[in-house]
Amino acid sequence: MAKENEKTVNERVSPYSDEELEYFRQIIRSKRKDAETDLEMLQTSLRESTENASDESAYSFHMADAGSDAQEREKTYMLFNRTKKFIKYLQDAESRIDNKTYGICKVTGKKISKGRLEAVPHTQISIEAKLKQRS
Repeated sequence: MAKENEKTVNERVSPYSDEELEYFRQIIRSKRKDAETDLEMLQTSLRESTENASDESAYSFHMADAGSDAQEREKTYMLFNRTKKFIKYLQDAESRIDNKTYGICKVTGKKISKGRLEAVPHTQISIEAKLKQRS
């Protein structure tokens, strides 16, 4: 049964024309470029905060400051991981464009609206399916 479902999903063809798919590809590439820039900045920030933490003397550094710095590093690390995940979603969306399965809701099998894809170009779920998930 799982192979049968896989097969039907892979055989679907995007409801969007090649020109529209190229339009979405440009949106995805732009968002990916921005996310990769953010990822580099976060990585630099993490590296610097880690170096600074190891450079500080235990006697000249207040425990509250150390706690705040640790919390900031943790927040930055979470943003770093979230951005990496976002980039992966964008890469997956571009793969769906390549194999012409982009723009099809994985829940309903129907076309995802152009407006939704413009707002969330990596989505695989239509707004209707998303709203049903929340109910």
